Amino acid sequence: MKLQVHPINLRMSNAYVVELPSALVLVDAGSPGDTHKILSRLNAFRGKPLRLIYITHAHLDHYGAAASIQHATNAPLAIHAEDARALAKGETHLGQVRGRGRLTAALMPIVRRLFPVEAITADHVLQDWQDLGDFGLSGQVLHTPGHTPGSTSLIVDGRLAFVGDLFSTFGKPHTQRLYAHDWSEIEKSLERLNALNLEWLYPGHGRRPLSGEQFASLVSTQR
Repeated sequence: MKLQVHPINLRMSNAYVVELPSALVLVDAGSPGDTHKILSRLNAFRGKPLRLIYITHAHLDHYGAAASIQHATNAPLAIHAEDARALAKGETHLGQVRGRGRLTAALMPIVRRLFPVEAITADHVLQDWQDLGDFGLSGQVLHTPGHTPGSTSLIVDGRLAFVGDLFSTFGKPHTQRLYAHDWSEIEKSLERLNALNLEWLYPGHGRRPLSGEQFASLVSTQR
């Protein structure tokens, strides 16, 4: 069988199951409380083992259920080196906040109390262009910082990308506009990703991916 992508639409974000011929890779792990939905989806693949939990960045809506999923599956977890410390402390750093993101920042203490995050130490600390063949995946890590210092895009088969919060298709497709560790780095990351001429790009928020052509058009409007 060919590789297949299965979105999991969660309360606050998207996770993705990348189905390989004999195994699975989970991209992002939702928020605290999303464990049951994610595990139910993983268990539907007739006993295929989970080989890797890949976290695009250390925000609680992308790794909140990671610890409980790892407890249930024994799958190793990977994140870029620059976000590994926040993950290990169960932290979410929003950085510089714009627009309606200020409301989220103000509510973050309440969110942390309502949705406590279990900290987790990464089994694999990733670097730029690291190959993931050891997990049965024809994939590489592309460091795409800006939203967080260690934000990455997972490149699969040289044609697909899972981009975390680099852009969203919630509403009209748009690049990250609410939270950034470094706004100038986001622009550079968009250009770096666009240079790969990918076929499909899957966002952390929004119900649909963008084609490579749609993504190129989106990036061009940011210049």
